[in-house]
Amino acid sequence: MNVRRLLALPLLAGLLTGCGIRATEVPTDFGAAPSRARCTLSEPDVTAQAARAGVPVQVFLLCGSSLVAVDRAVRVSDGAADSERRVLVAQGLLDQLASSPSPAEKEAGYTTDVRGGMTVRGPGPRDPDDALRLSTAPRTLTSYALAQLVCTFSDSAAAEGDGSVVLGGPDTTPLRRYECTDEVRSRPGSTEPPSSAVPPVN
Repeated sequence: MNVRRLLALPLLAGLLTGCGIRATEVPTDFGAAPSRARCTLSEPDVTAQAARAGVPVQVFLLCGSSLVAVDRAVRVSDGAADSERRVLVAQGLLDQLASSPSPAEKEAGYTTDVRGGMTVRGPGPRDPDDALRLSTAPRTLTSYALAQLVCTFSDSAAAEGDGSVVLGGPDTTPLRRYECTDEVRSRPGSTEPPSSAVPPVN
């Protein structure tokens, strides 16, 4: 009996050693995978600065898996009425979101999911004064694009300053009040902006 136990020891040791060798072939660090996106510009973005001429604003671009604010500027005519100014700012923000990031921003990992060609106008006849109507219905946008629009608009002169924005599609499609939350900014791909229905004005 003792001889059998002694003979079994080398076999057991070999099995344990083999398991140890196989275990070292797989990664032991289960942390998040490293990302090439820095989300910060290592030096002033000369290209973007040269394009800035107008009212300073911020737009939210995508970087990594979250939204990050970057500086921009939009042109607004002097003497424009408040209602007209809101629409001009909104269109300027929309154009900035649809523009391709500068070379420095691309290198830092910035992208946008907002497509070009979209326009925005003011409220319709039965809409509240703070409504903005897009040429594309918000519900048809990707979750990333909608998050970019909502967070950019709600943090600008295009909104009423309460952290929300009233958006609708063309014609008389129903309006909704959207909010930009911390969850939306950190997970725009999986968390849609909270919204609530806005009834028409009698």
